[in-house]
Order: sequence, then structure tokens, then C-alpha cells
Amino acid sequence: MSHYFFAAAIPDEIKAAMKDNMEELKQQFPFRRWVHHEDLHITLAFLGAAPEEKLDMACRLVGEAIHGYAPFEMEITGLGTFGRKEQPRVFWAGLNKSEELNNLRARVFQACEKAGFQLETRPFAPHLTLARNWQGEEPFDGSSNDMLKLRRFLLDEVVLYRTNMDRVPKYDPVKQFRL
Repeated sequence: MSHYFFAAAIPDEIKAAMKDNMEELKQQFPFRRWVHHEDLHITLAFLGAAPEEKLDMACRLVGEAIHGYAPFEMEITGLGTFGRKEQPRVFWAGLNKSEELNNLRARVFQACEKAGFQLETRPFAPHLTLARNWQGEEPFDGSSNDMLKLRRFLLDEVVLYRTNMDRVPKYDPVKQFRL
């Protein structure tokens, strides 16, 4: 069964640049699964499995909530992890603090709740997931890493994605909303 989520889209030229960075990072950091560069995104609201009517309502409400929202600059600022420090489950690229992104996420999140979705309530931690599941023989140590080249980009689109677990890349855009 497919799962759905709303995300801020990453421009294709940034995805291509990140592909090169990720190839370098793979040499240093042995994670079990690396994300395909075309699947890079900033998750705004994870919906899970959903009936079509509920998705349609969420799309309508998200479209209304972000109508007139202006594009804004973002910057990839460094690397980090989620999970145990010595054996992280997620390796990510971080983003600059952005009131615009926080407000955009709040609008999308509230629209999805209004459409009847039960969303996770963890604090919003914007990032680009690069890899999952550390499998190195030594404990993870990302402190010496300066391989990530900082990237600026214009965030100008929110997308409803569908997950296809048996394909790579695995996220298909269902509906796009230009800012």
C-alpha cells in the first residue's frame, strides 16, 4: 500500500549537486541505505495510507492555506544524525533556521489536520535525509567531516508525494503547489 506525504521540493540542480556530495560521503560513512538524490525533500506532513477523498480534501485545503505564500531562500548548512550518536539510524543534511519554512510547515500541517489526518506531534526538525542505518565497524564519528558543500536554493514548491517502495527513486509527485 502506498503512503503519502507533503514536502517542500528541492530544486533539481541542488539534487544533482547533492548527488556528488553524497557519493563522496558514501566513501567515508558506511550506512546501509543511501537515499536516491532525486528523493531528497523536506517533509512537512506525513499522511501515511489514505483514501482518495481524504487526499483530495487535504490537497484543496493545503492549496488554500499556502495560496499567495512567497518563495524564500534556504541553505543547506551541515550534517547531523538522529538516533544513538555512535550508531545513528538517520544521517541528514541540515537547513538554516527559517521562520518562512516554519510558517509554511504550520500551514500545511494544520490543513492536513483539518482534512482529518492524525499527524505525528514531534517537533519540526527540517532536514534532508541522506542515509539510514549505520553499519560501520567503528562507532560513528562525523565530527571531522567538512565534505558537505553549502548550498543555497529558492524554495518555491510544495508537493504531495506517493511512496513506491519497490522502485528507485521511490517518491512520485502526485500534486504540486507553486509558491
